[in-house]
Amino acid sequence: MLSDLVNRCRPLPADATLLVLGAGFSGGHLAALARQLGTRVLTSVRLPADRCDPNTLRFDSQLNQLPDPAQLQGVTHVLSTIPPERDGQDPVIRCLGDTLQRLPLRWVGYLSTTGVYGDRKGAWVRESDPATPMQERSQRRLACEEAWKRLDGPVQILRLPGIYGPGRSPLQAILRGELQPIDKPGQVFSRVHVDDIAGACWHLIQQAAQGRRPPIVNISDDEPAPSAQIQGYAAELLGITLPQPRLFSDASQTMSAMARSFWAENRRVCNALLCKELGYTLLHPTYRSGLLDCWEAEGFKASAASESKAASEPASA
Repeated sequence: MLSDLVNRCRPLPADATLLVLGAGFSGGHLAALARQLGTRVLTSVRLPADRCDPNTLRFDSQLNQLPDPAQLQGVTHVLSTIPPERDGQDPVIRCLGDTLQRLPLRWVGYLSTTGVYGDRKGAWVRESDPATPMQERSQRRLACEEAWKRLDGPVQILRLPGIYGPGRSPLQAILRGELQPIDKPGQVFSRVHVDDIAGACWHLIQQAAQGRRPPIVNISDDEPAPSAQIQGYAAELLGITLPQPRLFSDASQTMSAMARSFWAENRRVCNALLCKELGYTLLHPTYRSGLLDCWEAEGFKASAASESKAASEPASA
């Protein structure tokens, strides 16, 4: 949980200001961590819920709604989670690149995807491996990576596999009976818990301050695994038996093109640079730890405890 992360993280210097461009699931977690550690945080959204909040900035590249450069004065650290535009351009670089280069930046992170490695037929991929993206969306991400690398500043490209966490886990789908496991022999997926995205970003910021800033870093857990195996463990936490896995050759006949594209690539993402060389300790090194956190955070632990207590109490006369 985020509180566990807060307890082990060191604050940034008092003059630091973090700008999170795209404060959704991943960006919002880093923003929350930074605020709990006492750092001033600015976040961008397309439509601020509270237009009076000076720390929430409107940024909509399609409508040319941009923050006033004066609002960005004092920003020292930046994380961008905003996806590419349809033509492969990065909206932040296109609209705010010149403004960012005038700021006293100490660290800039761009959340990309391990999809840029393409299909490796189950082999491990490291940051030194060439990017050979198969999917159009991954090709756009690679184009954005290159745009960020050209920015004159302390940029790190952070490549992420599948992201999960409380509210984005298989637990609710299993509970609703909507999840059908699929078996594709030899296929594995890498994942990372959203808390470890925030924790790794914070760790990389601290490392960069000490002069250690490799240009590309994979952020993933230690144990790539078949999706049916992960779903089976989630069902075990809920005390539910899943249907027998359906063969991929059968299931693919009714899949959307997007769904098939995810199954078309098979790779294991190596995190040795982040964890061994740079010294980050994962909060959730496996899906078991991560799903147990989701089970607790989504209220299933409390519900199970309540049901157990009710079952143990004697019936009233």
